[in-house]
Amino acid sequence: MVSKAVDFYYDFGSPNAYMAWKALTEIDGIVLNMKPVLIGGIFKLTGNMPPWQSAGGVANKMSYMQLELKRFVKDHQLTKFRFNSHFPVNTLLAMRAAIAAEKAGVHDAFYPAVFAAMWEDSLDVSRPEVLVGVLDDAGLDGKALVEAATTQEVKDSLMVATQAVVDRGAFGLPTMFVGDDIYFGKDRVWMIEKRLTA
Repeated sequence: MVSKAVDFYYDFGSPNAYMAWKALTEIDGIVLNMKPVLIGGIFKLTGNMPPWQSAGGVANKMSYMQLELKRFVKDHQLTKFRFNSHFPVNTLLAMRAAIAAEKAGVHDAFYPAVFAAMWEDSLDVSRPEVLVGVLDDAGLDGKALVEAATTQEVKDSLMVATQAVVDRGAFGLPTMFVGDDIYFGKDRVWMIEKRLTA
């Protein structure tokens, strides 16, 4: 029997991570092990940069990237998706809070709420009061999680997690693993689906 477990490394700042996550949840029986890491840290460790910077001076490529995004949204019926009006959003606080949520055993409720805040409700989750409100609305203790995000233990844990995914071969997000096999980007969702449903 083929395992349907996927390690899914994400940062809320990536619209592609949101879209890949939503698309993967369409696969019957899939088990997503959601793993928070810091995309800025990955770029720094690998010498990479976000697509909107690397392709910013290539008008045709930027236009194609927008077209590809629209196609993906349509193909997977991501009707709630809205590009965040505050983009690029500094997600350091939110990603540290995700680590705090893992430690508190509430990560499964945490990450869908913040993804929705970013890519459905167009909220600026870099603002502590906004993030607290999002988490409170999700039934979590937003103040406690945001406070925990400022502790050295949580800060160190996020750095360790980010280094660990780079050591596995990551250079951007979303990065996904099925076993030891790496897949990068929302456009590899079909490959993962093909493998898991073979």
